[in-house]
Amino acid sequence: MRFLQNYLQTLQPINRLHPQFHNNNFHFDQSISSFTFKSTSVHKIIGVRSYNLQHYHASLSPMADASSDANDIEKLYVYGERLSEAKDKSQSVEDYKSIIEAARSASVKARQLAAQLIPRFFKFFPVLSGSAVDAHLDLCEADELGIRVQAIRGLPLFCKDTPEHISKIVDILAQLLIAEENVERDAVHKALLSLLRQDVKASLTALFKHIESVDEPVMDDNLRERTLIFIRDKVFPLKSELLKPQEQMERHITDLIKKSLQDVTGAEFKMFMDFLKSLSVFGEKATTERVQELVEIIEGQADLDAQFNVADGDHVDRLISCLYMALPFFVRGASSSKFLNYLNKHILPVFDKLPEERKVDLLKNLAESSPYAAPQDSRQILPSVVPLLKKHMPRRKIGEEMNFTYVECMLYTFHHLANKAPNATNSLCGYKIVTGQPSDRLGEDFTELYKDFTERLSCVEDLTKATMKKLTQGMGQQTKTTGTAMSDEEKAKIKIQKQNATSGLRTCNNILAMTQPLHAKSPSFIGDKRINLSWNEAVKTIATVNTAGGKRLANAVKDTSNQSNKRGRGGRNQLIDKAFDGLSYGGRGGSRGGAQGRGWGRRGKGRGRGYY
Repeated sequence: MRFLQNYLQTLQPINRLHPQFHNNNFHFDQSISSFTFKSTSVHKIIGVRSYNLQHYHASLSPMADASSDANDIEKLYVYGERLSEAKDKSQSVEDYKSIIEAARSASVKARQLAAQLIPRFFKFFPVLSGSAVDAHLDLCEADELGIRVQAIRGLPLFCKDTPEHISKIVDILAQLLIAEENVERDAVHKALLSLLRQDVKASLTALFKHIESVDEPVMDDNLRERTLIFIRDKVFPLKSELLKPQEQMERHITDLIKKSLQDVTGAEFKMFMDFLKSLSVFGEKATTERVQELVEIIEGQADLDAQFNVADGDHVDRLISCLYMALPFFVRGASSSKFLNYLNKHILPVFDKLPEERKVDLLKNLAESSPYAAPQDSRQILPSVVPLLKKHMPRRKIGEEMNFTYVECMLYTFHHLANKAPNATNSLCGYKIVTGQPSDRLGEDFTELYKDFTERLSCVEDLTKATMKKLTQGMGQQTKTTGTAMSDEEKAKIKIQKQNATSGLRTCNNILAMTQPLHAKSPSFIGDKRINLSWNEAVKTIATVNTAGGKRLANAVKDTSNQSNKRGRGGRNQLIDKAFDGLSYGGRGGSRGGAQGRGWGRRGKGRGRGYY
């Protein structure tokens, strides 16, 4: 595929380049961007690297015409010297034409010299700009690595005094990012950084066009990924140096990123969000409006305007992962309303149909979001949360299963939502909370609801206490076996069992702390931070419990059907880890486009929301 397909359309139609990357061993160790004429001596006219005829005669192939090559090189030196000395360079147009023609010379060294001279005098001959760039781009795709590298290093010089060409030259350099030779790709990186330092706004805009072109399905995916990697590894780390004036350029790159998010994988989205979070405009001193902007970006990626299909695993994964990413911004004052209302309308009614491994992630995210729900949202969501909570709180201690993690999550959610809309629980749980509002519904009889709810609370407490006893006994047994464990594998296994048991005990303690206040006719709901969710607590040193005869943790868990309550999330959501595999030089895990819309593990055209 021709890789220089979009360049310099405003100059001349030069769309005939194609990639030719060969294994040569030619390396220049100085940047052409520092090129200066330091001497009028014909053999020193090229300041950054002088050439002499003896060198060329010695290096020419025995089969080459040494005399002809030397003559071509000598002529180039003369042309260059005359142009350098001329006060009115426009009078030396024939010399510049001859330099351009040398780009098609049979001599490797002559073409290499032409690659330095063409951009050096480019600004003086605007009438020849098209043919000059045409010839130079021929050099960029030469068979010889040394010529290509020299030509690439010269590209920024086309913009040194003619900045109107920056966008086109950046476009060319971006297409050259697919080079496989390290020295060649390094030259491209340095040339791009040189142009970014000259005009960061124009350069970034041109670079991002290779990412955001979602309407061009023929675009080379390898080129797109190489551009992303360059931005991630070379541009983002230099943000404090490049993004000046700071606020203006941070806003500009934010807008470019927003446009690019129509068509990204999970890894790419995380990369962009991590960068945006690092900008000062979204930093600790950012206004609530700025923080809300980040949440709106995440909402757009979660497709909260789309109809939900529980069978669409990609959307389920993306939704849960995006909610997790938004949590820190809820803490900073951004609204969780759109996420919570989408969950209430589309997800909670079909909770049982979700994949088992996604249910616990959803409930944990919902629990962590609940302290930041608005009173109006809390009132709307409670009628969906309470029935789900009851469903997972057995009414009898025998014959019914209970998932302790589910119950911990939903009790926590219930408390925080009810704290903001307490009288909504009257018709849901049979409470008698008086606020003086018609929504108190004090004239209605909800006795049976209260009886059912409190019986379930008592059953949960009994099951929780029994499980705590088993876990404590199991820990005592594990402590005994620790001393007899010989292999590292056995010790590691016991350590994990102790950690799981400790996590299980935290879950049980939280459940008891949250059920006890709910037995009152007019309970006080927990709306502060006194409850630390079990998966967020640091694992502490486990004390020795001198109790013998207890069952192992696995048995205790199995006995109560609490098969997933030990699945701690720790610092990161496991789904996030899966969805946000890092960028590499390989593929992105799927095809572009497709009827399913934007893929979380693959790219595709977004359904989406415009943020711009």
